[in-house]
Amino acid sequence: LEMLETLGLAHRANHRPDQLSGGEQQRVAVARALVHKPAVVWADEPTGNLDTEVTQVIVELLVRMNKDGQTIVLVTHNPQVAERARRTVRMRDGRIESATKELAGVV
Repeated sequence: LEMLETLGLAHRANHRPDQLSGGEQQRVAVARALVHKPAVVWADEPTGNLDTEVTQVIVELLVRMNKDGQTIVLVTHNPQVAERARRTVRMRDGRIESATKELAGVV
């Protein structure tokens, strides 16, 4: 339940998926992916349908996990999420447009 609490879903723990909103379902998917602390997290738009507050919670969680040694590979169209990355690779039309070395953030 700790992961559900972190993502603000502890009160919905006993609900079926059809009783959850789309955003709640997305947070459950994130919780399921992260709960066992995999060595590498592959995250394709994990905050795409979430509000700013919940996005911040998930980004902070990923930052902590990265600081604890987990590798995070994240795809996003959100510049505020991307700016937290230690390294970014920008793609356009299936090609690498630019890549950066270490940045200030830690995702």
